[in-house]
Amino acid sequence: MRILVDCRYTRYPRHDGISRYTANLVAALAPLAAQAGHEVVMVIDDERQLALLPELPWRLATSPTSPRELTIARRLNALHPDVLFSPMQTIGSWGRRYGLVLTLHDLIYYRNRTPPRDLAWPIRIMWRLYHLAWWPQRMLLNRADEVVTVSATTRQLMLEHRLTDRPITIVSNAADPVETDAARAQPETRDLVYMGSFMPYKNVEAVARALHELPGYRLHLLSRIGDADRERLTALAPEGALVIHDGVTDAEYEALLDRALALVTMSFDEGFGLPLVEAMVRGTPIVVSDIPIFREIGERRPSMPTRATCGRWSGRSASSMTRMLGWLARSPHVSRRPGSTGTARRGRCSRCSSAWGVRGTDPPHSAGDAVTDSTSPPDNPTRSSGVSGNTAVALPAAAQSVSSASRSSSITVRSGVGWASGGTPPIE
Repeated sequence: MRILVDCRYTRYPRHDGISRYTANLVAALAPLAAQAGHEVVMVIDDERQLALLPELPWRLATSPTSPRELTIARRLNALHPDVLFSPMQTIGSWGRRYGLVLTLHDLIYYRNRTPPRDLAWPIRIMWRLYHLAWWPQRMLLNRADEVVTVSATTRQLMLEHRLTDRPITIVSNAADPVETDAARAQPETRDLVYMGSFMPYKNVEAVARALHELPGYRLHLLSRIGDADRERLTALAPEGALVIHDGVTDAEYEALLDRALALVTMSFDEGFGLPLVEAMVRGTPIVVSDIPIFREIGERRPSMPTRATCGRWSGRSASSMTRMLGWLARSPHVSRRPGSTGTARRGRCSRCSSAWGVRGTDPPHSAGDAVTDSTSPPDNPTRSSGVSGNTAVALPAAAQSVSSASRSSSITVRSGVGWASGGTPPIE
């Protein structure tokens, strides 16, 4: 069987989220396919993309934003594929003679309709119109033989809105594993890390404002940033409290996570939240908004039950976040392996990116806080595959689940509600 993987969304010279998802998926799929006697061929639109992709056979095609995208299936037929996987849902399919697997990462823009700021204004208008109704999404997805999404949260939303009558398979994001078990101590500095875009739904402004209540703390903004976002966030934060990197390499990102007090995000909505997993796999605490997807990827495995201390905090997101960060700063051991007696260790798993996040002493409670014994709900029964540097995955058109995305304990906060120490969500 010949499997084509649409790698045209690989972002050169540095990955974005979909680019990294694609590169890791094709790298994980290739050895599985070879063992089964199948061939994997990458479809690219720029030879520079090969620097970020594994060494596999490839074919050059037109850009996914080209007007010729509408007829690309007829040209791909000449490659004689049996199935094509695309990390997006927009690839042209007219006249195809092969199986088609499409991906829907999230439904964020149906609730937050501001389009990405880097798009041309005609595309921004079309983007907004597209997200005013569900039927265009249904039309796109129902062209496929199977559909992929990255989380059980998004899959449930797809079912609620009846976005497709095709089978839906979860092929989730995952961080690359950490091949070390070195102890992690309380960092000497009060550095916080944010990795992500600066779209309005990311709510980075709440984190910037919170720095006024956190003297001596610095927030590292790691992603590429435009002038308007830079000026807006700089005006909101105390002078000298923002460290704007405007893009980092993987090595720089890992080093910043290792010496950070915590990774923070107050996002209103996410499709997955890979930076949380990337932090947890390195043993870096996370302080995040309490939204369903963050609970899904931060929950504990059912085989590792723990006492869940769940508290309710008054105030808005910024004040809730500052309280949790204050507790982290006072805690002598902010991250450690289950069963350890005080040293903090990075998580490690030989087959997947399993990790352990924030554990240790319970955070301070206020009146009305509750302590409950609970275990995590069972893993979602939907087929699920983790995508990481050494995690094997198979495509849903032939796919078997071989691993799940990284899960770990975590600290989360949002406006008025939080759960902590062990990561098991309280029953609400």
